[in-house]
Amino acid sequence: MEYKIPLVLTPQPEGGYTVTSPLLPELVTEGDSLDESLENVKDAFRAVLELYQELGRSLPENIQIPDEKSLLWLETVVSAS
Repeated sequence: MEYKIPLVLTPQPEGGYTVTSPLLPELVTEGDSLDESLENVKDAFRAVLELYQELGRSLPENIQIPDEKSLLWLETVVSAS
């Protein structure tokens, strides 16, 4: 199953990023680079899924992508340097 999750990447003074989600306040992770931070989101999201299942909580509506033919809005960071 695939999900669409809004993420906030906050640059840290010592370098790297902290990643949170306004829809899933339990999702918190970090990384030394954008790539590492986004890769770490996968593990953090799996942990949130487990937590929600254990607590019997439902995920927020509309974050599940029903199938691969569904329209998906994606914003990303692209470096031109």
